[in-house]
Amino acid sequence: MHGASSAYERPPMRIAVTIFLTDETITPVRLARELEQRGFAGLYLPEHTHIPVERTSPYPAGGELPREYGRTLDPFVALGQAAAVTERLGLGTGITLAAQHDPIDLAKQIATLDHLSRGRFTLGLGFGWNVEEAADHGVEWRTRRALVRDRMGLMRALWADEPTAYEGEFASVRASTAYPKPVQKPRGPVTGPRTLVGGAAGPKLFADICAYADGWLPIGGRGLTEALPALRAAWADAGRDPAALQVVPYAVRPSEGKLAHFAELGVEEVVAQLPPEGETEVLRALDALQPFVDGQGS
Repeated sequence: MHGASSAYERPPMRIAVTIFLTDETITPVRLARELEQRGFAGLYLPEHTHIPVERTSPYPAGGELPREYGRTLDPFVALGQAAAVTERLGLGTGITLAAQHDPIDLAKQIATLDHLSRGRFTLGLGFGWNVEEAADHGVEWRTRRALVRDRMGLMRALWADEPTAYEGEFASVRASTAYPKPVQKPRGPVTGPRTLVGGAAGPKLFADICAYADGWLPIGGRGLTEALPALRAAWADAGRDPAALQVVPYAVRPSEGKLAHFAELGVEEVVAQLPPEGETEVLRALDALQPFVDGQGS
């Protein structure tokens, strides 16, 4: 993926999508069938359990928090529906707020979805932005990154081939029989499904990615040219295989130039943002993305 001037001299970029599915939008079943038929690579769903009305956390994008944030479907239930009506479509979270879950329950949900979809699941992880939402789950904000790392350690123990105990800072589990197992085999320090961590570039994030993930899920993909050398250096310092690092720009509004730039950086998959709308509007948005899926970007 280096040196060529045209994005279409390379293997075609995989185009996945993300959408806030709610009780008011297109359904998971309708969307998943449409995506697979059209050749999209995957469907990633966000997560918010609830949005406290009284909050001080500002919306990261600025302005009023959009309506869909308080109406999101549970991503694992919705992705289970999508898995049942597709054969090839990738299924992912973008992102799972791991700090807000019981890790034993979460490990079971993840392994079950990955098993039933025959290894099509991608675990997108994040640390969250809504302090009040996290607080209602008993999360202490300043320790949330350490909590997520601890959650991952416990889940790795449950996903191990042999019963494995885990004693962490925040939780523990006895050596246990826990099936099903995720389909993908362990690689380096990573056990479980394909795992990508979202968040802003920086040493703390990159340390987390290198410790328990397959790569990075950067929102929008801006600043990758500057950030990727630091991530690759941290990855190498951690003894990870340079060829194994995955970077998947998330919630992107694609253009031919943007995809060509990503391809030059070694990116192989991009997640495009769909509007949180009904069937007519979403299908129209898919029509607009179709040339990129077909490798004929406009």
